[in-house]
Amino acid sequence: MSEPKGSDEPTRDDQEDNRARELLERETGGRYPGPWSTRLLFCVALAWSLFQLWIASPYPYDLGFAIVSDTQARSIHLAFAMFLAFLSFPGLLHTGRGFRIAGGLYVVLAAASFLYALALATGTVEGRPAVIFIATGIALLLAAGAALLPSPRFRIPLLDWVLAIAAAFSAAYLYMFFRELAQRPGAPITADLVVSGVGLILLLEAVRRTLGPALVTIAVVFIVYTFAGPYMPDMISHGGASFGRAMSQYWLTAEGVFGIALGVSTSFVFLFVLFGALLDKAGAGNYFIKVAFALLGHLRGGPAKAAVVASAMTGVISGSSIANVVTTGTFTVPLMKRVGFSSEKAGAVEVASSVNGQIMPPVMGAAAFLMVEYVGIPYVQVLKHALLPAVISYIALLYIVHLEAVKADMRGLPKPNPSTALQTLVTTGITLCSVVILAGAVYYGIGWTREVFGPAATPILMVALVAIYVGLLWYGCHYPELELDDPDEPVTALPEAAPTIKVGLHFLLPIVVLIWFLIVERYSPGASAFNACLFLIFILLTQRPITAFFRRTGAYWQAVLQGGSDLLEGLVAGARNMIGIGIATAAAGIVVGTVAMTGIGLVMTEVVETLSGGNLMLMLILTAAISLILGLGLPTTANYIIVATLMAPVVVELGSQHGLVVPLIAVHLFVFYFGIMADVTPPVGLASFAAAAVARGDPIRTGVQAAFYSLRTVALPFLFIFNTQLLLIGVTSLWSFAMVFAISTVAMLVFAAATQGWFFARNRIHETVLLLLVAFTLFRPGFWMDQIYPPYEREPATRIMEIAEATPPGGHLRIQASGLNIDGNEVSKVVMLPMGEQDDGMSRLANAGLYVNVAGDTVRITNAQYGSQADRLGLEIGWTIDEVLVPADRPAREWMFIPALALLGGIVFVQRRRLQREKA
Repeated sequence: MSEPKGSDEPTRDDQEDNRARELLERETGGRYPGPWSTRLLFCVALAWSLFQLWIASPYPYDLGFAIVSDTQARSIHLAFAMFLAFLSFPGLLHTGRGFRIAGGLYVVLAAASFLYALALATGTVEGRPAVIFIATGIALLLAAGAALLPSPRFRIPLLDWVLAIAAAFSAAYLYMFFRELAQRPGAPITADLVVSGVGLILLLEAVRRTLGPALVTIAVVFIVYTFAGPYMPDMISHGGASFGRAMSQYWLTAEGVFGIALGVSTSFVFLFVLFGALLDKAGAGNYFIKVAFALLGHLRGGPAKAAVVASAMTGVISGSSIANVVTTGTFTVPLMKRVGFSSEKAGAVEVASSVNGQIMPPVMGAAAFLMVEYVGIPYVQVLKHALLPAVISYIALLYIVHLEAVKADMRGLPKPNPSTALQTLVTTGITLCSVVILAGAVYYGIGWTREVFGPAATPILMVALVAIYVGLLWYGCHYPELELDDPDEPVTALPEAAPTIKVGLHFLLPIVVLIWFLIVERYSPGASAFNACLFLIFILLTQRPITAFFRRTGAYWQAVLQGGSDLLEGLVAGARNMIGIGIATAAAGIVVGTVAMTGIGLVMTEVVETLSGGNLMLMLILTAAISLILGLGLPTTANYIIVATLMAPVVVELGSQHGLVVPLIAVHLFVFYFGIMADVTPPVGLASFAAAAVARGDPIRTGVQAAFYSLRTVALPFLFIFNTQLLLIGVTSLWSFAMVFAISTVAMLVFAAATQGWFFARNRIHETVLLLLVAFTLFRPGFWMDQIYPPYEREPATRIMEIAEATPPGGHLRIQASGLNIDGNEVSKVVMLPMGEQDDGMSRLANAGLYVNVAGDTVRITNAQYGSQADRLGLEIGWTIDEVLVPADRPAREWMFIPALALLGGIVFVQRRRLQREKA
């Protein structure tokens, strides 16, 4: 009997599996070359990781050997990334005719745009510009050929070798000719311009391979805008730039491709990505998933709740929404479907939880490290401000999953050893108390050790840490090892919680080390990650032999070899995970360089102000929409750089002009939140596409459902713009923190109930409206109090020193200042300056970068120190300070909680009665 026609065609499930694999391959490369090429890529990636560990360590300075400056380190960093990008990523993942035609049209359009810009810049093809024109034209043709020709996945063609070597040379040019370039700043020779033009083109091709067309399109638009400024409409026109000026900005200085963003990628981000890769290779990823299922799998919709927690824990060490979706979703999505979730809802839950991993400290998709540079506050402060919104967002997602389970009357998986609610409560209380007591003992014990032993305390503490590690391994060996589950196998029971947690407690030690160095020791993020990586390297080398000894399984030499193999694979995985991030931060530098050259940032301010008509809320909505559009198809790091460069100044400038005083960190978190939402929302939501592929559901419906689940994440930025207590700004005591956390959590749960249409029972329309009103009041009680009492009293500017001195340490001083802006227009704005712990008002103002002169009734700004908070807030020399705004003496805004909670109680009473009647 013959086979039915079409039996060899791939099924829909096969196509979805391929789609998920291709989306994940976009993170680390989709090419599998021959053995020699594979070994070379392995060695290059390993060398990259070792180089990053070397420059992060104190050893170069201790030994006086191989000391590399920041700019040179960025050059080598990008050279590694571009070399691996061309060899690891095929020119075209899809080889179908339709994809080749689309890719061809795209490359032709990009090439035409770039050549047009080049022609405008050179103005002639005679003399030196002819050499530049020919060289860049050849580079364009080679890049186009690599994109259009059939791209083998199982070998590296000669063209890709040529492009990889040329790209690496162009990136390393700053390292190799660092002294020569330093001697001719702003006066590039022909070789400089040729290398810059070729490097820029090859960078764009590397971006296209690793990240897709979105970021390339944005970069090309900004490059063309740089050169074609005089031909643009009046609102966005500018004087244009010569080729030499543009290349100096983009490639030969630290203000473009090799700017702050790539510097952060070199100094901090690589080490944190490497930390995550090493931790995962050690087995922590599987451990986190197992623990999440053991703790939550027995609840209503338990697998979905476990997916949320597992994605949160994985997101702490992951820098990619797509990788998070595919990694945890492989296990969680089938289980969610098994307990009753549709394919689209299962995928949407995974998307919402994985994307939220990008807002969860400490990594935040590498944005946290960039915020340190852009906002000008310590890394610990960034973590502090970002923590509460991320936590309550995850709590609300758990509640949304619970509501979905209640609607569908779902049940959890059977628990191995059921316990009563009282037993669970007692166990949880004892555990929490033990953790608190242990943390206190460790903290004060280390302090005592340092006081007693002095310099010898460090080796003593290292020995104690190793002893704790060995003790936890010995303790965990009393329980069965955690095996990797097959996601296609049915799950009929959950693992026991206690043994599952205890067997992997040593995986928490590297995270504890990282947080200890960050928060307690106050090390830099790079130094903290370096120390945590060193400890992880020690764990990878020793955990298998020690475990084999304690479990008496023998084969110690094989365990040692396997540990070494795990370490090498972890180092290589960290480097491969960094290819896309390194390329993205470099390409985003093109946008940053264009903004600095052309002043497009001020134009964006004028556009948003014109469209909003001065309406504050409409201005924020427009900013959010533009941030969402700019983030379409971009990785987290690149989208934050772009939205922070273009849109954050818009909120600061227009908000201050309309009386909205917002700390810079709130503004940057605002645009960051909306930038990452592009991973969720159709038509470009890559995380939604990945989840739909894993769940075998419809991508658009999955994206729409995920966006619906993510409404709480959309609402949060608007809330903390108007109520900065959500960012723990102004929260100075444990009691006030507990109050903010409890009220914010209740408010977010109420908001989730309103948007999901279900509280204790299905909501009526008026109940949904009332729930939204309750949530708004709990989130922003000051809105109603402001209608009754004015929030601030206006004091004369001459009292600024006195008021600054009276402001509590860590508080903020609000001032209204006015003067002429860069366009010669009179501007008045209200800004909020952070006050330090200095004794007198003048020192506190100086700490914020503001220097003033009081002459009679006039207070004039004599200096706004470059890079200070005063400078970032737009204060300029020569402006006058008109008034100082002091909080008014009025009833606490928390009084508004009483009517809101009373209304909430009424809704609960009504719905519970209706539910009882329906059951009866």
